[in-house]
Amino acid sequence: MKALELREKTTEELTELEGQLRDKLVRLSVAKATQRATNTAQFGALRRDIARIKTVLHERARGIAGEA
Repeated sequence: MKALELREKTTEELTELEGQLRDKLVRLSVAKATQRATNTAQFGALRRDIARIKTVLHERARGIAGEA
């Protein structure tokens, strides 16, 4: 997911998307713990996507970038 795509979304959409990604990360962690995870590269990708969302939300809160 690109930062430009995230900047086009509203704050509510970003917050909802962050929650979904966090839920997916938890489910992936459980799958890894039970040795069912096959693609462990997804951990990094999910964490980076969450970080991008948090960056965009922080920019908006600080007034660095306006809302779409």
